[in-house]
Amino acid sequence: MSFHAKDLAAKIPPTFTLGIATAAFQIEGALDEDGRGPSGWDVFAKKPGAIVDGHSPVVACDHYHRMPEDVALMKELGIDSYRFSLSWSRIQPGGSGPVNRPGLDFYDRLLDLLLESGISPMVTLYHWDTPLPLDEAGGWMNRDTAYRLGEFAAIAAAAYGDRVARWVTVNEPATVTTNGYALGLHAPGESQLLQALPTVHHQLLAHGLAMQALRAAKVPGEIGMTNVYSPMVPASSNPLDKLSSGLMDVFQNRLFADPVLLGKYPDVIRAATFFTPFSPSGEDMQLISQPMDFYGLNYYMPTSVAGGPGEGAVPPGMAEAMGDDLSGSAPGAPFHITAFPDAETTAYGWPIKPEYMAVALSEMAERYPDLPPVFITEGGASFEDVVIRDKAADRMIIPDERRLRYLAQHIATALEATAPGGAAESIDLRGYYVWSLLDNFEWSAGYKQPFGLLHVDFDTLARTPKASYYWLQEVLAARKDAAAAAVDARAAGEPDPVA
Repeated sequence: MSFHAKDLAAKIPPTFTLGIATAAFQIEGALDEDGRGPSGWDVFAKKPGAIVDGHSPVVACDHYHRMPEDVALMKELGIDSYRFSLSWSRIQPGGSGPVNRPGLDFYDRLLDLLLESGISPMVTLYHWDTPLPLDEAGGWMNRDTAYRLGEFAAIAAAAYGDRVARWVTVNEPATVTTNGYALGLHAPGESQLLQALPTVHHQLLAHGLAMQALRAAKVPGEIGMTNVYSPMVPASSNPLDKLSSGLMDVFQNRLFADPVLLGKYPDVIRAATFFTPFSPSGEDMQLISQPMDFYGLNYYMPTSVAGGPGEGAVPPGMAEAMGDDLSGSAPGAPFHITAFPDAETTAYGWPIKPEYMAVALSEMAERYPDLPPVFITEGGASFEDVVIRDKAADRMIIPDERRLRYLAQHIATALEATAPGGAAESIDLRGYYVWSLLDNFEWSAGYKQPFGLLHVDFDTLARTPKASYYWLQEVLAARKDAAAAAVDARAAGEPDPVA
């Protein structure tokens, strides 16, 4: 596969969105400034051993103070869209009640600057940073949290609805449930295993209530949600491995997608109701399964699954949403994650298998025939970057060809899979958002997993574009040139030029 920018640009439809994604807690810092209240993650990150090497999110990338610089770098990159999240605690410190004007104003400035720069905003309402008062009242184990997010959606709609092109209600509920409530690897750090099932329903209900609030406010922007998806692959031909990968698929993928896209939970989940208070009402399911304008899919890698609990730590190829930043498999688990023996891996240890991007899309197309238009709302890879100083030019060079290659392969695979004759040709794929703009606070992995197109020196906070940044810049410029040439050709009555 060619990684030349012009080759990839030639495959990209003119209306296809290429964007960048971030999350507030991972980049903003300024946790105690301008009236922001604490989130559950503020408290969790202070627990000894919770974050690798004791890293702190207090400053992070300092985006709160450096936002104009970061938007200028996005404009220079030439992206179509920026996906970012609102800090719930910055806007509504108590998770309910009065709003914090300085918090509202920060995102006002960001939105205005994005639009002035020709960048379309995609806003995520909830990207894991639950206000601390709500966490202390039970967090997502408490149904009331869903209603509070619905109220927060109404606040955001009133403040920003005139400028937001697309809204994401909830980001990766699978990660919150599994890492935060089942395994205790993320905030709020609970290890409830199957007893965490109510957090699934309450997050999906929050999605439905947020959609309801946004539509009641008549926002002109499109509305959807984002789920992570990882194709599950049996570790061997052993029937137990096949059964285990099927169960993992239910708990990782279908448990979160079926309710919003089919209006029902997977049948196997009914058995779990014997062990946990989990009984969704028909009214809830109607809210959860409201038609969406788009569906967001976060895709990073496939997952190899074997039967039984396994021994020792979970291999590093485990999907992030199942949460092995720091820990081993759950004691007594009926299945475990194994490494792909032939796969190149990221710094996280995630297998690099771009062909499974097509598998993910084809499985979605087969399972959900009424799937709305799809955006890949996150995709990217962490690698240990090498920083080289060019003394002659007095500049830093970061040759991250592996990240560049990852992005080229995955974007091309997604486009090919959804093109006529592709494995998922029925899917209307509208865009791909690279994770991430900046090296950032990668949750419990701290600053050890750099995903950014921009290198961040966490001592000086200086931003340095990597080779992948310049490559994506070339892709975007080449696509723009090709589109302009096509317009000129049509105006002259000529056939569109072939790239």
